Amino acid sequence: MSCTAAIIQPSLAAVAFEHWMQDAGNRFEDAARRVLPPSDVVPRRLHSAMRYAVLDGGKRVRPLLVYAAGEVTEADGDALDRAALAVEFVHAYSLVHDDMPCMDDDVLRRGKPTVHVEYDEATAMLAGDALQAEAFKVIADGGLSAPQTAALMRELAHASSTSGMCGGQAIDLDVVGTTPTLVELEQMHRMKTGALLKAAVLMGALSGRTTALTECTREALAQYGEAIGLAFQVVDDLLDVESSTAELGKTAGKDARQSKPTYVSLLGAQAARALSLRLRAQALQAVAGLGAGALRLRELADFIVCRTR
Repeated sequence: MSCTAAIIQPSLAAVAFEHWMQDAGNRFEDAARRVLPPSDVVPRRLHSAMRYAVLDGGKRVRPLLVYAAGEVTEADGDALDRAALAVEFVHAYSLVHDDMPCMDDDVLRRGKPTVHVEYDEATAMLAGDALQAEAFKVIADGGLSAPQTAALMRELAHASSTSGMCGGQAIDLDVVGTTPTLVELEQMHRMKTGALLKAAVLMGALSGRTTALTECTREALAQYGEAIGLAFQVVDDLLDVESSTAELGKTAGKDARQSKPTYVSLLGAQAARALSLRLRAQALQAVAGLGAGALRLRELADFIVCRTR
């Protein structure tokens, strides 16, 4: 199944998804501007760097997954805002730290200078630290029931821990210049990238009616999150070799220059693309039984795999 074939839909449906995606992105941006500490409040430079790291950029895939999964359990908009902010704050903090000289030493992110370039290394480190704390603060102050709050915090903590994003990043540093097996590469990316994307799906669903989140529904969403989380990374690897820096908003070709193993370096571009399509099919199959409430999740699966940046 090719991307072109999969996304041919009636024009009304395509326009509806684009409008939904824009509205959800705007909703997130408004919520982030309200919740992030103002840059005119002490410590001003730190707050300014935090806002710089989060606002006005990025595809917002993780918040979009939160909002989409929330439709499955009829979640309240304010609750979804909190979950979306939390997961994107963790993602933003990881990018700030990942771009620093001690890690990938990159100078461009989301089409603008990275935080340590725009500010300085110490401020960038603190901005990342503060955004991680802010993520859990925004859930704690969200007004949900104690069991829901605990469930959201649990998902985010596990996804960003050494068994998730941080552990995956550590493995990523260790394998530079080596040739891991496909199984080892998949484990790394399920942790580094996939864990937080899966958490976004589950956190969106957990923000809604608890009676709607049956064990069967939760398992379907978990399977969707695992498949689409890995697919996202496969496509990222492809875009790193197929797109330009201007198109990506970040440095293209960086993986090859840094001798990082990727799906493209292990499989080749054609096989990597085929893998991304198989993963999308798995994601779509996982939520096939969830009805109309999973429409946006299905559309996002197409968007994630067929994106060009």
